[in-house]
Amino acid sequence: MKLRQKVIFLAITPLILAMCAIAFAVRHQALILAEQQRATIEQAYLASKESELKHYVTLASHSIAKLVKSGRKDAATQEEAKRILAALSYGDDGYFFIYDLQGNSLMHPRQPELVGQNLWELRDADGNLTIQRLMQRANSGGGFERYNWVKPSSNKSAPKLGYVILMPEWGWMMGTGIYMDDVDQALAKVGAQQFANIRSTMLWIAAIAILGALVVAGCGLVLNIRELRVADAKLKVLAQRVVESQEEERARLSRDLHDGISQWLVSIKLQIEAGIARLAGNADQQARAPATFERAAEQLNKVLGEVRRISHNLRPAILDDLGLAAALDHLVHEYNDSSSAQASFTASPAGAGEGLPDMVNTVLFRIAQEALTNSERHADASEVLVSLQEATGADGAVELRIADNGGGFDADGIALHPQRGIGLRNMTERMEAIGGSLQIASSASGTVVLARLPFTPGDNKKS
Repeated sequence: MKLRQKVIFLAITPLILAMCAIAFAVRHQALILAEQQRATIEQAYLASKESELKHYVTLASHSIAKLVKSGRKDAATQEEAKRILAALSYGDDGYFFIYDLQGNSLMHPRQPELVGQNLWELRDADGNLTIQRLMQRANSGGGFERYNWVKPSSNKSAPKLGYVILMPEWGWMMGTGIYMDDVDQALAKVGAQQFANIRSTMLWIAAIAILGALVVAGCGLVLNIRELRVADAKLKVLAQRVVESQEEERARLSRDLHDGISQWLVSIKLQIEAGIARLAGNADQQARAPATFERAAEQLNKVLGEVRRISHNLRPAILDDLGLAAALDHLVHEYNDSSSAQASFTASPAGAGEGLPDMVNTVLFRIAQEALTNSERHADASEVLVSLQEATGADGAVELRIADNGGGFDADGIALHPQRGIGLRNMTERMEAIGGSLQIASSASGTVVLARLPFTPGDNKKS
């Protein structure tokens, strides 16, 4: 096998193996997440339906409370109560039913043929004594009971969740219920959509893997082996720096997500769960539920602000849209909003930095961002001055200056420390990469960071 083929093979094989491992891990985690999500949805859906059923029964009880509490037990009064309850249907299959304590059906608006029959010994397809179980639940104080019953809209037996109460004044058991096949269908639809998403993700990963393999193979075909050998040493150094930069960025993002968004989301989740629990509670708890959801909404707004902040830190859109000066001015305003110190920005001339390459704009912005972050965290400064100046002529240059009146630090000592000064080294390396220089002067009266790049307008085109 030729060297070029070996290079291509060694490049493609790890890529394919990595993509396969990623696909397996993504699919495994997606299946776990889908199952958890389905269980959560089912629990929340059932909780809402249980609360809904209790609410319906409460409304039905109130609608005939005047008749029940009147003390009359004559047939006319009871028939009037039945008429009211029979009219309180909801949806296609939502209705109320009444049985006496001996299991005789007194009212059933959707199956009137059952009225007058004694259903005490009625069993469902599983052999369960349906009416006796409902009666036991009612006698024990009322509550929920699962059983099978003929669904009026389909005329087929279906699982049902019922809620029954006892009306001792008249010796009645009143209740209502919802058919669970609709719930099962909704959950099945959610599950099908989840598996479709997982399948789509797997196809995307496979497509990316194939595309990546083709790109690697295509690039390998045009590589010059001699240039590869010459650039090998530099490539190793660059790869190491890329990995270090990625790890530093990931560590920063991890801190932002864990310290901010993650904790807020946990708090929001707990508040939503508390609100749902209160909605299913008594009247006093239900009255306090909206306040819980309002607090969750306020924290959600904070999460959105934190996401915008992190997104802006990754790549500020204003830098591409309005240029370096506008981006620095916006950065200073954000610093003032989040810090006790006050910062100001000046540009001389007003259009300083126009025409700079995109890479230069990004480097100068990152240096300003890092300097302001260090000032806020470590300097204990009350005033920060940020300026962008552009000098023309033979010695043309663009200069970015960040000065604060904080306590200062030992710049030389930190630069030599292996575990500290990473941000300062990154700033210096960024400037060296674009052909500029970085100077840092710090004392007890404050710190000055000066980034300088030789630049003559017209000689450089914006990339």
